[in-house]
Amino acid sequence: YGKNTIKFLRLHREGQKHIVKEVEVCTHLRLASAQEYLDGNNSLVIPTDTIKNIVLVLAKKNGIPTLEQFAIDICKHFMTTFCQVVYVKTYIQEVPWQRLHENGVPHIHSFICVPDGIRFCEAEQCRNGPLVVFAGIKDLKLMKTTQSGFEGFFKNEHTTLPERHDRILCGELFCKWSYGECRDFDFDCIWYMNKIRECILEAFSGPPDCGEYSPSYQKTVNSIQMSVLSKVSQVQVIETVLNNTFYNVVDMKNLGLTNDKEVLVPVETPYGSCACTLGRKKFLEA
Repeated sequence: YGKNTIKFLRLHREGQKHIVKEVEVCTHLRLASAQEYLDGNNSLVIPTDTIKNIVLVLAKKNGIPTLEQFAIDICKHFMTTFCQVVYVKTYIQEVPWQRLHENGVPHIHSFICVPDGIRFCEAEQCRNGPLVVFAGIKDLKLMKTTQSGFEGFFKNEHTTLPERHDRILCGELFCKWSYGECRDFDFDCIWYMNKIRECILEAFSGPPDCGEYSPSYQKTVNSIQMSVLSKVSQVQVIETVLNNTFYNVVDMKNLGLTNDKEVLVPVETPYGSCACTLGRKKFLEA
């Protein structure tokens, strides 16, 4: 049990410069006993309002140096403070505020919300077990207007889809990766300096001057995962889901026009989807 959608903004001031982190936190606990379920005995139950207040107090006292570190702080607090807690899991996602720039100069206290993917993390721990940290990005909408096709697929009497060697590849991406047992990682450095998000974008799009052909959504997903694993050594396992949006060319013959893939409409549901989990062999074997 636990508390969902604890939403708040943490404002940190460094002189005139302001730094913001707006987050949504979900924290869930498992207790040593199930007596509250079986017997209606609530003596070990930590109220969800208390869980919420603890999260807010930790944000006030510790700040949010990184999403991952804040999730670790929450897990450690419940594990070290309450002997009846045997498992804790915390999920945090961040509102994508970015500092405004005017003529290339960063503004000291103004921000813009940019919907270019939502960063999130998870931390979980069992009593006497390791603290495990995950991170990821979701709601990342991507499109390339060529260099994608789908040919040579299995066909039978129910197949109506034509082969395509040039199509729009568009979808909403979810990526979640594991750092394994928690170590003293600089999570923001991994995110910004190792540029995991940029690895994803480059693998999806290919070189900026020519792109890279994608024979399927599945191959694109694998390319993304291979890029992250090859460039970011701290990542052990990566899960990727790509929910596809398809576009059909509008038939304009009755309007006396030739439409050379210039006007298209998105196909309504059902969407296509593909998912894959890929990891380092030594980690998966362990």
